[in-house]
Amino acid sequence: MAADTLVIVESPAKAKTIGKYLGSKYIVKASMGHVRDLPKSQIGVDVEHNFDPRYITIRGKGSILKELKDARKKVKKVYLAADPDREGEAIAWHLAHALDVGETEMCRVVFNEITKQAVKDAFKTPRQINMDLVNAQQARRILDRLVGYKISPLLWKKVKKGLSAGRVQSVAVKIIIDRENEISDFVAEEYWSITAKLTINDTTFEAKFNRLNGEKKELHNEAEVKEILAAIGDSSFEVSNVKERERLRHPSAPFTTSSLQQEAARKLNFRAAKTMSVAQQLYEGIDLGKEGTVGLITYMRTDSTRVAASAQEEVKEFILEKYGKEFVPDEPRQYSKKAANSQDAHEAIRPTSAIREPDTLKPLMSRDQFRLYKLIWERFAASQMSSAVLDTLSVDITAGPTTFRAVGSKVRFQGFMKLYVEGNDDGKEEGDKFLPPLAQGDQLQKEEIEPKQHFTQPPPRYTEARLVKTLEELGIGRPSTYAPTLETIQKRGYVAIEEKKFMPTELGELVIQLMEEFFPEILNAEFTANMEQNLDHVEEGEENWVHVLSEFYESFEKRLEFAEEEMKEIEIEDEVSDEICDKCGLPLVYKLGRFGKFLACSGFPDCRNTKPIIKDIGVTCPTCKEGHVVERRSKKGRVFYGCDRYPDCDFVSWDRPSPKPCPVCESMMVEKRNKQGVKLQCTHCDHTEMVEEQEDEALEVD
Repeated sequence: MAADTLVIVESPAKAKTIGKYLGSKYIVKASMGHVRDLPKSQIGVDVEHNFDPRYITIRGKGSILKELKDARKKVKKVYLAADPDREGEAIAWHLAHALDVGETEMCRVVFNEITKQAVKDAFKTPRQINMDLVNAQQARRILDRLVGYKISPLLWKKVKKGLSAGRVQSVAVKIIIDRENEISDFVAEEYWSITAKLTINDTTFEAKFNRLNGEKKELHNEAEVKEILAAIGDSSFEVSNVKERERLRHPSAPFTTSSLQQEAARKLNFRAAKTMSVAQQLYEGIDLGKEGTVGLITYMRTDSTRVAASAQEEVKEFILEKYGKEFVPDEPRQYSKKAANSQDAHEAIRPTSAIREPDTLKPLMSRDQFRLYKLIWERFAASQMSSAVLDTLSVDITAGPTTFRAVGSKVRFQGFMKLYVEGNDDGKEEGDKFLPPLAQGDQLQKEEIEPKQHFTQPPPRYTEARLVKTLEELGIGRPSTYAPTLETIQKRGYVAIEEKKFMPTELGELVIQLMEEFFPEILNAEFTANMEQNLDHVEEGEENWVHVLSEFYESFEKRLEFAEEEMKEIEIEDEVSDEICDKCGLPLVYKLGRFGKFLACSGFPDCRNTKPIIKDIGVTCPTCKEGHVVERRSKKGRVFYGCDRYPDCDFVSWDRPSPKPCPVCESMMVEKRNKQGVKLQCTHCDHTEMVEEQEDEALEVD
């Protein structure tokens, strides 16, 4: 029987999966994303006539659109099955226009998961294109176009060509710059700690100084420490109070887009863009052999933590069978929205079937697919398990007028922790802290008293995970915007990444300085968050999209006129280096690129010679024994280490070599970082050793 229905999705992978479910009556084709957009060569928005957009066929999509139109002529019915979000709705709307599908036709099909049952159910209940969703996406697109295409030419004219400004991206860069300023302005404060190592029944444990004469006491300098040590003198250490209590630890909610990106960064070392790319593959379908191609996770662009009752029931049965009834809570867990503006159109990100354990699918997936699926599966299953039960012990110990405190905890019942524990940004894992059995009146043997000097630390620079979390907390952007925002600010050269942390570049600081002076509302986090809420109101049909744009543009246009008149031209002079171009003999100058500074010939454009800035790390090359190991960057900006005699010597290492040779075989050792800190590992034998931190200094006590 000839096919009489055309179904259009975004990607070939999705088309392949859905085609298998629908059978021979359906032709399933891919649009490869958007087919129409605003033109790149001009603003494409008529601000004088209700912000009317001028859409054109995207370059390179003409042949795809022709193929879709030819297929359209051969069928009676067209279904548009783009992704179930604003972007997907807009793609469906553009396709409807291009293929002469009426907006009132029941042509729109959506599914939160690509499984056989979900797809078949979706085709039983098609709907019209939701113009509120379309208008919300259209308003965002036009808003970003107005900001980018109005401010960027101004920056070209006043500063230099190639600069650009974006709405959400500018706020992200400002957040990074503000943090850098906090770090620069930070003044370290001295403080001290006193640790007593105590023994009872051949078991040694530690207690920290806590109070003096019954009152909380902080130690600010060495003089105060010596006063405490003198007060302790030869006093005996005696347990004065023991507090035991039970503490429940609850599981984390199943993933949203933001929390998935954060956790994948912490546990898998994935960039946000990579996380979304791999998640898209899992959503669109993996070939499971006899079972065919199956979507393994629900839709990955969501800020909802809602879970379907059927999925809760399925995972409950799985937990009951695998772990036992004590691991199943009395009632299925429900998780509330994190914020008032969270959308609840989708579920949380979860496996489409809890029965598909990661290890059983491992041979059928790539390494990245398996690792991300395992993370999603474990997080979801754990979210529906019983709470962990921890026994905590707090012990006060007196020595003269001073009180020390020891705190211990142990897991009595693992609950969800048997399967999964959420990571944290500092990478430290929480484990049991054992204390020996202690009772009031116990006498303790003093082994050692160790005072230590410390200094307060500045706030940390933003990692991708921290920045995504901050943007979400501030209400800036939406699930679909986090990854492209982070990619864009790097591509434009406004930030660089050093040791997985964002640092602003001089270029980024200059652009934000100008934006703060002339377009402060664009950089105002509250203003941007309110704009996101307005777009949400458009999506919900509570606000007119033209009205939202008009309110913004009225003040924005005045800002543009003022900036055009008042912004002074800035000439960025290149810093001249001591090096000479080996091709033409002119001096090399420092330039700022996507991955930081590099050297370029001052004779550009006649001479286009460039050189990386080489940083000697003070290690002799282990291969040739003549050159020095220097820090370099790959084409993608990743730091690696190589010999400065390249290409005569081909030594290269992704890990930073240490000047310290292996004490066992005298080979080169390299730095390896993990959650416990930094360790040195020999490149030849199995020898490893931890790198001791040098920040704190202990005061010797007799």
